[in-house]
Amino acid sequence: MDRPLLNRRLAEFGTTIFAEMSALAVRTGAINLGQGFPDTDGPEEVREAAVRALRDGRGNQYPPGPGIPELRAAVAAHQERFYGHLGLTCDPDTEVLITTGATEAIAAALLALVEPGDEVVALEPYYDSYAACIAMAGGRRVPVTLRPQPESGTYALDLDELRDAITDRTRILLLNSPHNPTGTVLSRAELTEIARLACERDLLVVTDEVYEHLVFEGAHLPLATFPGMRERTVTIGSAGKTFSFTGWKVGWVTAAPELVAAVRAAKQFLTFTSGGPFQYALAEALALPDSYYRGFLDDLRTKRDLLSDGLRAAGFEVYRPQGTYFVTTDIRPLGHTDGHAFCRALPERAGVVAVPNAVFYDHQEQGAPFVRFAFCKKTEVLQEAVDRLKKLAA
Repeated sequence: MDRPLLNRRLAEFGTTIFAEMSALAVRTGAINLGQGFPDTDGPEEVREAAVRALRDGRGNQYPPGPGIPELRAAVAAHQERFYGHLGLTCDPDTEVLITTGATEAIAAALLALVEPGDEVVALEPYYDSYAACIAMAGGRRVPVTLRPQPESGTYALDLDELRDAITDRTRILLLNSPHNPTGTVLSRAELTEIARLACERDLLVVTDEVYEHLVFEGAHLPLATFPGMRERTVTIGSAGKTFSFTGWKVGWVTAAPELVAAVRAAKQFLTFTSGGPFQYALAEALALPDSYYRGFLDDLRTKRDLLSDGLRAAGFEVYRPQGTYFVTTDIRPLGHTDGHAFCRALPERAGVVAVPNAVFYDHQEQGAPFVRFAFCKKTEVLQEAVDRLKKLAA
């Protein structure tokens, strides 16, 4: 057959770096700090709730396409619980949609809201599915680069660059805060200007807030709470990151009714529905007491500091994250400039796997010397990784 089998818009993405590096970890017996999944399961009571749902026959057949009423109500209650003081509430019947993880939520939102030729402005580096979903929707991605600030150990958004990236063809701003992979948490001042731009240019905003409960410095401020943004923002959340059940693949969209209806129209032709028993369990998880959320954050903060300090001792320049469970490092102090080559050699050199940040960039030269490590692992695993990485400084 002469014609290529893979759609040309997808062909450029190929095999994800996560699959490649995870396979390398298995082959070499290295500690996998590349892919961001926990190595412990979430709360026992939530797992038991899933088992009860299975035994009771709840969710074994198709749950409702928009999600079970119990989970939609729990998402709405969760939003009011944490952000009601900012004026954010939603109607579980018309303003909540349950999805197969945040990845499907992103895909459905972009497929629903982007017409071929529309421009989607996204913060670079970005989660790899953003680029693929924009391409599948026929859109054109326009990156705005978050730039490292070595003096502060953080990344910064250039608001002038964001403003200049918006054209008459721009349809959507695609945001992620807390931001993967850099760990940046957008400030109130930055979000205020983003909201002003969106209103001024009549843009929709799709905002990926799956790390909302993993903020170490500052505070998570949902963009939908800013003036003029409630009716133009699609907010994406997920249970996987907050409760350490990434394999359950349950996420959600909250937005004004007309936006939810649009996203649901696309979602129904993707998975239609999924995760029936897990939906019942996560409805209970969202109601866990404040002590759970505090303990979860404190545990990850300790692990962030353990890995960050260990990476710095091994010779990396470290960008200590304000949020998420990823640490970005600069490998140039170790005498390297090519993150791909460095990550492919690291398992043999030190018995640890990381991922090169360049795969998250259109402007790959901007990300070439940066490498990402995940710290959502057991403390003893992180300590062993830190001990192994000391070889690099020897």
